Amino acid sequence: MRLAGKTAIVTGGASGFGAGIVRKFLSEGARVMIADINGAAAEDMAAELGSNTIAQAVDVSDRASVAAMAEAALAAFGRVDILVNNAGVTHLPAPLEEISEDDFDRVMGVNMKSVYLTARALVPHMKANKAGAILNVASTAGVSPRPNLNWYNASKGWMITATKTMAVELAPHGVRVNAINPVAGETPLLKSFMGEDTPEVRAKFLSTIPIGRFSTPEDMGNAACFLCSDEASMVTGVAMEVDGGRCI
Repeated sequence: MRLAGKTAIVTGGASGFGAGIVRKFLSEGARVMIADINGAAAEDMAAELGSNTIAQAVDVSDRASVAAMAEAALAAFGRVDILVNNAGVTHLPAPLEEISEDDFDRVMGVNMKSVYLTARALVPHMKANKAGAILNVASTAGVSPRPNLNWYNASKGWMITATKTMAVELAPHGVRVNAINPVAGETPLLKSFMGEDTPEVRAKFLSTIPIGRFSTPEDMGNAACFLCSDEASMVTGVAMEVDGGRCI
């Protein structure tokens, strides 16, 4: 029960890595807001997981929506101890100059602006409490980029840098900020990363991961739990690669 008594918001919490983080946090004693653009999926998951969860529809790229999420969490829990910025999108693989402006704006809004907006909404609360843990779900794409995912790679590199500068600035206020860098996993985004989901494309992708498998929501939940728990009280500004050796 490493998160007993803690409260958390997990964006993009109704599927993929976010759902793995939600389930792990609950198993370790936290109360969790499942925040997702798919409000119905968040409601269904909260109904499945029980009374220690609440659901919230949120567009993390929209200031008013993020503010409403923060207000709902504070109203339900009284305080927010942990914020996980997990919601993310990608564009389909293509030469960098061929990505549409709409796709670019969407990637930057969901992957980058969301970190700014959630900070605006929740950092003052954490500063007032002189405590808090923020976890940004970045990507190996921000460390070792693959071709044809250029603007997605760039957004995750930005997230890693944001994590480090947030950590330095917020440490004197008792707030820790870390990131995890997953390799591609069995999530709804996998097909988007690969362009097409065929045995041949999967084999090529897996050949770049020394451990020889995709990452799982459970892998991310375990890493997130450690970084957001008091066990990691001396850890801030880290971008932990949870990637089976992909970035070596």
